[in-house]
Amino acid sequence: MANPFTKNDPRINRKGRPKGSPNKSVEEVRNLVQQFVENNLETLQADFEQLEPKDRLMFIEKLLKHVLPNPIVSLEQLSESDLDILLDKLKKTA
Repeated sequence: MANPFTKNDPRINRKGRPKGSPNKSVEEVRNLVQQFVENNLETLQADFEQLEPKDRLMFIEKLLKHVLPNPIVSLEQLSESDLDILLDKLKKTA
């Protein structure tokens, strides 16, 4: 397949997608998964109840990876605004 762009083509986005902007295809997949779960909730619950305790825990662990954000290992992973929010919350609780 030939490259549709030429060297120094002004149509090329050299910066890429801005940080924090949603990926449309990922959002579409999330919506499809959510619809699937909502439409099959009773079946999923019945299947879950038939699992062994060990398998139930593995299932829950896999689900949580898609619901909860990844843990922060170091403060360097946070943006300036995230750090400000964290500091404000800490000040309010102290």
